[in-house]
Amino acid sequence: MTEQEPATAASTDNIDLSLRTPAQRSRTFTGILVNTAMANITTSYLWFALTFWVYLETRNVIATGVIGGAYMLLIALSSISFGTFVDRYRKLAVMRFAAAFTLVMFVLSGVMFLLTPEEALLDLTQPWFWIFTMIILIGAVVENMRNIALSTTVTILIEPDRRANANGLVGMVQGLMFIVTSVLSGLSVGLLGMGWTVVVALVLTALAFGHLLTLRLPEEVRAAASDAEGGFDLRGSWAAVMAISGLFALILFSTFNNFIGGVYMALMDPYGLEMFSVEMWGTVFAIGATGFVVGGALIGKFGLGPNPLRTMLIAVAVMGLIGAVFTLREWAWLYIVGIWLYMALVPVVEAAEQTVIQKVVPLPRQGRVFGFAMAFESAAAPITAFLIAPIAQFWIIPYARSSEGAAQLEPLLGEGISRGIALVFLVAGLIMIAVALLAFLTPVYRRVSASYAQTAAEESENADSPAAG
Repeated sequence: MTEQEPATAASTDNIDLSLRTPAQRSRTFTGILVNTAMANITTSYLWFALTFWVYLETRNVIATGVIGGAYMLLIALSSISFGTFVDRYRKLAVMRFAAAFTLVMFVLSGVMFLLTPEEALLDLTQPWFWIFTMIILIGAVVENMRNIALSTTVTILIEPDRRANANGLVGMVQGLMFIVTSVLSGLSVGLLGMGWTVVVALVLTALAFGHLLTLRLPEEVRAAASDAEGGFDLRGSWAAVMAISGLFALILFSTFNNFIGGVYMALMDPYGLEMFSVEMWGTVFAIGATGFVVGGALIGKFGLGPNPLRTMLIAVAVMGLIGAVFTLREWAWLYIVGIWLYMALVPVVEAAEQTVIQKVVPLPRQGRVFGFAMAFESAAAPITAFLIAPIAQFWIIPYARSSEGAAQLEPLLGEGISRGIALVFLVAGLIMIAVALLAFLTPVYRRVSASYAQTAAEESENADSPAAG
């Protein structure tokens, strides 16, 4: 580290920031970000297509709920291991391993689709459907290891005062992923079918892997001397989180939005597919997902304010309000606007958490902290998805479509075949609002806010001192 380089979370004995200028490191980060976007688009494209295909062929919300819930559950179970590997090995090596593994799994899914009759794959009582689904989901889940590694490369490559902006760019890329994925998935299933969709995913995955092999990260001169133990360092992950005062509370707060996320995961696609054709629904979701890009761009330009935790909780409360009202009537424009507004707020929650972790957690432990956060937050969504899908399928939807239920719900939710799903969204949104507002009243919120303000003031004072120049 040169005399001009300030001490940062990236200042460890395995990182040499003097090798290149901040501008050169920023260009490398852009290349890694673009490559990760390519990989995320590919895996999400196949996962979305699988969900669309299964619902259109079976009209079963339990199947879509299980697919979505299983995806989040696998992330929750594997994220600590992913974070442990990120801490123990070089970041690009981890990314390349994840890319290769995903490619192998997608090849297996293509072989299975080719050899198994489609009727057998769609029979939920047979093992072939679940095997085929799990192969695709496991490939998509392992690809998420790259996202943990990406967060640590922000610490290595981006200057501290620009990390919130970089996290905003990450949010923009995720928004672009939703836009491209939803359009391609809907059109692919509707026009090409599931078989050719798997082929497209294979080609894109191979291209992303090839591009990744061309990238270099010279600042990471060797693997970190990590204190991680084994391949699933839960104890070390917990210790790393608890070593920072209030960090667990921050992770808990950012989990709030995943409660309603589980409801959306189980029921948003069935609601949209009842209202639109599969091709149109993909386009509609893409329009809504442009909110993700706008939200990320606004963070990239303006940051998160002096208290990211406060900004996060306000965003969660507003997300709950949106979730409560965007299906009060079965109007296409209301649904699209609601999705757009919700998506615009998601990057706020994610960027607030990432920015704080990158600032306060040492780099050799960041992988496990990000992995722990991903595991903890991801666990909320499958719980609600697994619970709400059968409840909606067997009780709420039949009740809402009965003459008695439709008459009782009409004053509040209007008319339409999806009033049962709308009722679930309304209740989930109201709970979300209450939880976020109650969080403002907790002592831990005041402590974490005060601690963040003090740390920011100390960093500003150190940056202005002659020794920092």
